[in-house]
Amino acid sequence: MVDQLRLQLKSITRQYDFYSKQKIVLKNNLIGLLDQTYPGINAMFTSTVREDGSQKWVDFVTIFWHVECVTSLSLQAFTEKYQKWCYRHKYNFQPAKPKQIYDFSKTLISLLSKHSVTKMLIKQSVSHLNSVAKIIEQLRCEMNQVASQLPEYKVVLEMTGVGVSLGPQLIAEIGDVRRFSNRGALTAFAGLDPGVNQSGTYEQKSVRTSKRGSTQLRKTLFLIMSVLMKRAPDHDSVYCFIQKKRNEGKPFFVCMTSGANKFLRIYFARVREHLATL
Repeated sequence: MVDQLRLQLKSITRQYDFYSKQKIVLKNNLIGLLDQTYPGINAMFTSTVREDGSQKWVDFVTIFWHVECVTSLSLQAFTEKYQKWCYRHKYNFQPAKPKQIYDFSKTLISLLSKHSVTKMLIKQSVSHLNSVAKIIEQLRCEMNQVASQLPEYKVVLEMTGVGVSLGPQLIAEIGDVRRFSNRGALTAFAGLDPGVNQSGTYEQKSVRTSKRGSTQLRKTLFLIMSVLMKRAPDHDSVYCFIQKKRNEGKPFFVCMTSGANKFLRIYFARVREHLATL
């Protein structure tokens, strides 16, 4: 049963990764179109992604797809229309926001005219992006539900930098940690073990990581390290280790790789200890 869950989880995470890449492409495509009709409007919104995958800036450009959709109105008319739009889509209405958007829009110059063909292209782009975003959120929910049935789930999610998205991906890529005889075997599986450069009596002491293991696991670990760097939790041993390396003048990638290696060793110890008690 557990082995079947692990297979299911890995299949879901691979689909999640596939659609996440598609989302990035579609998002960049939409921004590219908007650069010609309403440049920089996406940066005016900072709202996070909703549970259904929708985002405020994407919903906004569905209606206000061209800068003239705003500038052709008076500030009062736009404010009223924007307020109704917020209530209709259940977004919080901030009284100062309409003027901020309006003033910003007045400074812009669009490359493409306000034409029905341009409108069609943007609406199609929004539709495709929203469809993929919805699939991603469904997969995120499903992989978290499957991962929660595995014995190490709770222990993994308690680790700093790991959440309901990265946690299941980490578990899926590592699998049953008991299949690794020691911590070195796990780091070798991730391709974070030092490479070898020797010939005869010569042996280089400082060698790059081998990168012979799972590229997907290394990607997940790098994302976790990125979360740690953003949150900067002073109490976390991995974050402190990365900062120590940075203070020593090590290159950024070396610091992140060293942090991932340390994180993986802690993961091995904690999960093995937990599974031994079951």
